[in-house]
Amino acid sequence: MAFELPKLAYAYDALEPHIDARTMEIHHSKHHQGYTNNLNNAIAGTDSEGKSIEDILASLDMSNGAVRNNGGGFYNHRLFWEVMSPNAGGEPTGELAAAINDAFGSFDAFKDAFSKAAATQFGSGWAWLCVHKGGKVSVCSTPNQDNPLMSGVDCDGQPVLGLDVWEHAYYLNYQNRRPDYINAFFNVINWAKVSENYASNK
Repeated sequence: MAFELPKLAYAYDALEPHIDARTMEIHHSKHHQGYTNNLNNAIAGTDSEGKSIEDILASLDMSNGAVRNNGGGFYNHRLFWEVMSPNAGGEPTGELAAAINDAFGSFDAFKDAFSKAAATQFGSGWAWLCVHKGGKVSVCSTPNQDNPLMSGVDCDGQPVLGLDVWEHAYYLNYQNRRPDYINAFFNVINWAKVSENYASNK
């Protein structure tokens, strides 16, 4: 079965003022739809057809630019939409909070590390919070549409939180002020979903 653009669990304007409705609409209905369509075209008639996106990325030939870029774009954006929600923000609780404290010393120190990873990713890319077997967490970033599921990237683990720092994710509202966009993202993080991701992958 071909991959389909995932429906959002909230309206395009639901994350305002932190992420504006026009950006959300273009990002979801144009950019993510484009990655979805191009991924389906790239895997049609190949051994990847019918596999999960996770299996495709885990066994990816990194020289296959069409699947690398569009498969990454499909997966990364799907996670991105899921880890945001209206009336969210705050801090994680429970096991995830404990893992963050163990790894970084405090939530504020994690926030600083994640924000730095996002702000210093040169050009387009993503910042990630990843979980490793045993429950430890780490922060890293990847260029373009790469992600930690792919082999050969300088970032590993299972992504449980991702932030898109491509300019299309923020430029209409924030222009070149990427740090302001990163800071705003913390107001819409759905920590319940991130905790669910953590619990199912630790």
